[in-house]
Amino acid sequence: MTIPILICDDSALARKQMARTLPKDWDVEISYATNGAEGLDVIRAGKGEIVFLDLNMPVMDGYEVLQAVQQQDLPALIIVVSGDIQIKAHERVKALGALDFIQKPVSADAISNILQEYGILTLTQGNKADETPMVKVDMRDACQEIANVAMGRAADLLAKLLDVFVLLPIPNVNVLEVSELTMALKATEQSAKVSGLCQGFIGAGIAGEALLLFHDSSFEDMAKLMGLENPDDINTEIEVMMDTGNVLIGAFLNGISEQLDMKFSQAHPVVLGRHCSVNELIHDNSEKWQRTLAMEINYRIEDYNIQCDLLLLFTEDSIPTLNYKLGYLLD
Repeated sequence: MTIPILICDDSALARKQMARTLPKDWDVEISYATNGAEGLDVIRAGKGEIVFLDLNMPVMDGYEVLQAVQQQDLPALIIVVSGDIQIKAHERVKALGALDFIQKPVSADAISNILQEYGILTLTQGNKADETPMVKVDMRDACQEIANVAMGRAADLLAKLLDVFVLLPIPNVNVLEVSELTMALKATEQSAKVSGLCQGFIGAGIAGEALLLFHDSSFEDMAKLMGLENPDDINTEIEVMMDTGNVLIGAFLNGISEQLDMKFSQAHPVVLGRHCSVNELIHDNSEKWQRTLAMEINYRIEDYNIQCDLLLLFTEDSIPTLNYKLGYLLD
């Protein structure tokens, strides 16, 4: 009997990877949804008996889908597939009725093992999974999914170090001129004062700079979580920025390097500016960047007044190599 499967993820690359990793002889009919609201419609239509659900999505996220399925008693077995690998994320989705959790990027073995464990894998002759419709993926979407997985790695490390839950956004990815960079910082209020840290990185054919914008209102809570005294002291502020930068930038770059199968070398971090507006900070350093591929992630910590923006700015010369590397994921 053909089983109706739903893959609910805002990333075309993630949907394609998920469909490709399903067991080849599994008799399924696959539907796709790009956000939680669409996903619920598919489930209600009876086309999502088994659901592979992302957490970070627009319109309605994965947590909200799980709540709705639980509250409305909808007939769906849900396996969460996410780049957010925080322990508390695992606990929350299980409490909301998720069958299990798989971390991105998915592997065929992990999928097969979970399906067999719960007795929902029945194999037939044929090659049903290959009959699924082609999912088109562009470079921006692929970069966004790469950033999504790397973001989750960085958040998990920060969460473990500080014993907190890190709230994750949908990564914002754009190719833009530096003059557009300030406008691209969606999560940063123009009136907010920030302090900035910059760290260069380079790999084979790919180079750029990681920029950490730390909201000034975040220093006090962050210093407390790190066990530091005198949060208003200049040395404490710089230590908070450096320590946060080491965690987020290092883990994020490692997450990208694993997915692209390459290594990055990192320069020493440099303080770009303190207690200034984003406009001032970008303007004062604009000669460093020209046309760039920008990945922006706005990290927030639950129950604390802590917010920082991590930007990865890849040089224009890096784009051909990125395209080449991403090609292996898209094929």
